[in-house]
Amino acid sequence: MTSRTVRFNWQQVLFGLGEMVISLPEGSKVYGVPRAGQILAGLLASRGMVPTEDPDEADAIVDDIIDSGRTLSNWVERYPSKPFLALVDKRDMIGSDPRPYIVFPWEYPDQHVKDGQQAVVRLLEALGEDPNREGLRDTPRRVFKAYQELTEGIDLDAGEILSTVFDEKHDQMIVVRNVGFWSLCEHHLLPFSGDATVAYVPRGKVVGLSKIARLVRCFAARLQIQERMTEQIAEELQRHLDPLGVGVVIRANHTCMAMRGIRATGEMLTSALRGVFMQPEVRAEFLGLAGR
Repeated sequence: MTSRTVRFNWQQVLFGLGEMVISLPEGSKVYGVPRAGQILAGLLASRGMVPTEDPDEADAIVDDIIDSGRTLSNWVERYPSKPFLALVDKRDMIGSDPRPYIVFPWEYPDQHVKDGQQAVVRLLEALGEDPNREGLRDTPRRVFKAYQELTEGIDLDAGEILSTVFDEKHDQMIVVRNVGFWSLCEHHLLPFSGDATVAYVPRGKVVGLSKIARLVRCFAARLQIQERMTEQIAEELQRHLDPLGVGVVIRANHTCMAMRGIRATGEMLTSALRGVFMQPEVRAEFLGLAGR
């Protein structure tokens, strides 16, 4: 998957509306969850439903998307006897990781960009700053653009990166050392950086050197924790190359620890081993070549 954006057309929306009202009697009152759910409530009027601004008197609650399920849980807890209907349920998108960003016909093409920039404005205001002062006027645009760049890995597909392989009978360990990266800690949205050493013992297939660096970036350029990133790199290399084994070591410094909280520096080391790399002698050889 090279892009996470899926654009719905009106035909898909109308079909979805039909699916939503199957279980509702004609004339049912529907309450739309602000803001996009209110648009759907208005559209459902053409299907015999009656929009209402009072959720207490509604027969059903409607929204555009069930994403994480958090909004759904809140409304179901509040109105357990009322159905919660959505145009799209991302939880049904099995095998889609990461799940796509949905854009509906009534949304501006760059609405998510505008929403992101506005979120930065609200953050500045919450911190007691004036977003309109000279030094901050263009900050929301710059900040959102920077975070887009720092998380562009969510649009990259490890399978596509590793899709070009070469038949080769080389059966010794291949090690790519010190692949530098930057990532964002998902707990504080602060950066951590370091380098990755990636190794594998091929089983008749090898991959270009640059693909290893691209694979590291694929998982670094997103909201991450170092432990998961290490496992993801190893898992995808094992899955797509089917080597005899894989070894990954990552070392990094985390500004979320150095800049706040305990305010102490320290290097974190993580490793992930697959296949023959679990054997003591192979593990020792890899760690020796990795310089750890």
